[in-house]
Amino acid sequence: MRIIVSGGGTGGHIYPAITLINNIKKLVPDAEFLYVGTKKGLEADIIPREKIPFATLEISGFERHLTMKNFAVLGKALGSMVKARQIVKSFKPDVAVGTGGYVCGPILMASALMGVPALIQEQNAIPGVTNKILAKFVNKIAVGYERAAKHFSAEKTVFTGNPIRDDILLSTRDEGLMEFSLDPSKKTVLVSGGSRGAHSINKAMLEVHKHFANNYRVQIMHVTGKTEYDFVIDGLEKMGIGWQKTDNLSVYPYLYDMPKALAAADIAVFRAGATSLAELTARGVPSVLIPYPFAAENHQEFNARELEKNGASKVILNKDLTGEKLIKTLEEMLSSENKLQEMAEASRNMGKPNAAQTIAEMIVDLARNKR
Repeated sequence: MRIIVSGGGTGGHIYPAITLINNIKKLVPDAEFLYVGTKKGLEADIIPREKIPFATLEISGFERHLTMKNFAVLGKALGSMVKARQIVKSFKPDVAVGTGGYVCGPILMASALMGVPALIQEQNAIPGVTNKILAKFVNKIAVGYERAAKHFSAEKTVFTGNPIRDDILLSTRDEGLMEFSLDPSKKTVLVSGGSRGAHSINKAMLEVHKHFANNYRVQIMHVTGKTEYDFVIDGLEKMGIGWQKTDNLSVYPYLYDMPKALAAADIAVFRAGATSLAELTARGVPSVLIPYPFAAENHQEFNARELEKNGASKVILNKDLTGEKLIKTLEEMLSSENKLQEMAEASRNMGKPNAAQTIAEMIVDLARNKR
């Protein structure tokens, strides 16, 4: 069985693709894969490390208003369609899979037009432009949120949830507490604005650190992002907070073992990317969500509102975020153990821990039915 997988630009598109590949291998051990991405995206670094055959297309997104750059982008898009057709013709896939990003467009379109069964995995509550176009050509659409299903053909669409790494479910709370030398008697707040960090969250967190420093009830794990780490450390020093001397504050530029950190977390303060939310709900972690305001179609706010609607999260819009507001929200959540447990249960009820297996089975079925 030969399978083309495409997804690029951000970890939120790449890691779900890798998870699907690993789950397909469990079903079809001798399956062959080709991953198609871009030279400049994170996938160019991540996929070769996973020892997955990798091919590239040159493509980028259009500006949202008319600019000269869009003409160059259009030229690249047309060229990428030609190359995508060549890749499909050479690899001869039994099925094509897209997990998001502009690079999916040419490769899945070429596959579909050449008679190759295709599946797209829409991770967000509001679908992106690329997937809305591809939906007319592919055979199956796996959506991460029920809300997204209304944008697609009911005959093609299955509400599966979003795929998550196996490690997210396998890591235990005790392992997480031990890994990060955390106190099991305190509530753990895990803060992350994503791999690149989020300046607005980091700025607000300076006040949060000051408020909770040496607090006997709470311990904070703050992941700043590599480019924001010095800003946070300098800010804490200027505020007179010797965070390394406190017994409840930890600041990291990056965490290589996020599954263990999530296993230890009682509350998470996150952006609202689809993969992050899938991991939070699979573990049943209550959250404070601060959607990235410039996400396409404002999809992060829609993602966050789905959790808020179900009682799993509190949402603070980026424009409203202050240290004072974040402190107040956290204190409200921490003040009632019953309320926190209700939020945890609501989060767990939204989780789809078997999503990767379900989607992998759909992909394998498409390939086998082709034969």
